[in-house]
Amino acid sequence: MATIDALLANRVRGLRGSAIREIFKVTQQPEVISFAGGLPAPEMFPVKELAEISQDILLHKGAIALQYGITEGYGPLKELVKNRMQAQGIWSDQDDVVIMSGAQQGIDLTAKIFLNEGDGVICENPSFIGALNSFRAYKGVIHPVEIEDDGMNVEQAEEILKSNPSIKLIYTIATFQNPSGITMSLEKRKRLIELAEKYDVFIIEDNPYGELRFKGEEIPTIKSMDTSGRVIYVGSFSKILSPGLRLGWIIARPEVLQPIVVCKQVNDVHTNVFSQMIAAEYLTRYSIDEHIGKIRKLYGHKCGYMLECMEKYFPDFCKYTRPEGGLFIWCTLPEKYNSLDVLKKSLERKVAFVPGSTAMADMDKPSSSFRLNYSTMTDERIEEGIRILGEVLKSL
Repeated sequence: MATIDALLANRVRGLRGSAIREIFKVTQQPEVISFAGGLPAPEMFPVKELAEISQDILLHKGAIALQYGITEGYGPLKELVKNRMQAQGIWSDQDDVVIMSGAQQGIDLTAKIFLNEGDGVICENPSFIGALNSFRAYKGVIHPVEIEDDGMNVEQAEEILKSNPSIKLIYTIATFQNPSGITMSLEKRKRLIELAEKYDVFIIEDNPYGELRFKGEEIPTIKSMDTSGRVIYVGSFSKILSPGLRLGWIIARPEVLQPIVVCKQVNDVHTNVFSQMIAAEYLTRYSIDEHIGKIRKLYGHKCGYMLECMEKYFPDFCKYTRPEGGLFIWCTLPEKYNSLDVLKKSLERKVAFVPGSTAMADMDKPSSSFRLNYSTMTDERIEEGIRILGEVLKSL
């Protein structure tokens, strides 16, 4: 009998599971102080409200909630998302919306409909591992672009576009980027749209953290400046309501969404109707903006406190970003260090973080950077974990 490896499709050979998810298994141990996940704070989940809503739905609309639904999404939730996006300027008359089983599905299906083997995707380096793995799964060629203090290096992106006519997509998390926490400037956002039009490519604007700003000035989304339908916008309820509901959405012009809907029918038929109804009822009965305001306040405190602790305990040779929102701080050591080695020493002392190599286009290349998450630990555990990590760094 042939080995399983010999029978596997070429498109999945070489794919690796998320190192972040593997680290996540370790962090389930209660004694581990975890700065590794991208998890929202569980105390922010509106458990009581969602419990009441769930009961009402099952008692009064159970036949709808437990039945098959349409692929494009539950009508009332689609309308609520549309209205909310219109209020934020993220909508035009040429757009439509489809509800996804999480934003990851929106990214994956967009890659699926656009990428033939060998087609190119420009990505920030570092970037979100879920998106990188989707592009790899469809045998896309990832063209990494370095991130500066104000976002993607657009000059470098244009040089890549000039010399690679096979590129079809530019993927960006423009606001509170994962993993760096950096936000792209308004000037670069405008320039990115110009490049998309000039070189006939689409932009995937992934925006799961945009509403989590706790300081600084709002910057318009790339989608809000899109007049030619070049931007495919992916949003999520995971960070503002609950990740366990597995709800996201994708906004684009109909000719982009039509093949996505067909692929989604093959993928999962439709997004969980019960979850969609829960979200729709929550948005109808309660103020999601007030809820988000509480999340912002909590994350602003946690981020500020972690930065205070880092100033106190970290050595001067460790540099780090100071985000104005989102969930992450990106730390960089001198190039001679490998953050995987630091992680091994850190885990020995029960402190976890995400090494930078997991977020790079070339995962085999050592990285001196690493990602810290501040959303889930208490102040006491933040200080203790940063103190221990500082001792590990100084021991290098």
